Amino acid sequence: MNTVIVQLPDPQPPVRADRRFARLPRPPRSAPPTRPALLHLGPGDSVEFGRGEPGRPLAVPIPDPGVSRRAGEITAAEDYWRLSNFSVTATYVVENLEGAGEHVKVGPGRLGAPVPFEFSRVLLPALGEPAAFKVFAPQHAYLAGRAFGAGGSEDPDDGGAPGTGYGEPTVSPFALDPGAKYFLVLLALCEPRLRSPSAAAVPGVTEVLARLRCLPSCRDLTRSAVNYHIDYLVGSKLRLRDPAEPADPGGVGGGKREELVALALRFDLVREEHLLLLPPRRGG
Repeated sequence: MNTVIVQLPDPQPPVRADRRFARLPRPPRSAPPTRPALLHLGPGDSVEFGRGEPGRPLAVPIPDPGVSRRAGEITAAEDYWRLSNFSVTATYVVENLEGAGEHVKVGPGRLGAPVPFEFSRVLLPALGEPAAFKVFAPQHAYLAGRAFGAGGSEDPDDGGAPGTGYGEPTVSPFALDPGAKYFLVLLALCEPRLRSPSAAAVPGVTEVLARLRCLPSCRDLTRSAVNYHIDYLVGSKLRLRDPAEPADPGGVGGGKREELVALALRFDLVREEHLLLLPPRRGG
């Protein structure tokens, strides 16, 4: 039977309601660490989280006075789980612990919102730091065997090649070669947000050039070449603009770079494992 595991939040000293950020003294640091408490939920099982009421604690206790007494509920499904938000004012955030900033928001009053992540952290607004607990779903299942045909097709209906009674094979809309220089340029543009989702600025051409120059394959790279690769990605590989549309109305290239990064991260065209293609960063 598939099991969803809820890791209960670490016990924290209560927050004083009269002082927003004041906390009572923490236990001595010499206290031995305790193993996190876990709840195992089978398909259809539910647990509530929140402050609870006197004499009626909830399965997932969150003692912060900024959290509702009955803040919400988690319901296990087969290989995912659902989150219900009982608050009438607060929005909850579920972060993907394996993703580069991937998250879902569950608005006030939303019931049964499906969460697609295997490793998640639920964040709730609180008077102190955001209250949080983790939820682990079973390993997700994926297609195997004929899902990827012998002819290189990624369409299970294609059979791998034309002329086999399945019709024409599906053409990949984003056929990127991780060994190409244009891919390294795209990766350098996406690197800050892959490493820190809160990073707002997309690197400029000069920064991309400095990041890639120490790679043997990019020692002869120039600003003009970086701009060429960006235009190639925009116009040919990812087809972000209509050919008749001006390439960059602002004239500084920022719009193109922003669009490339947004699309690449939205569809996982570059991922954290691709960062190994870049040279080590100075200072770690």
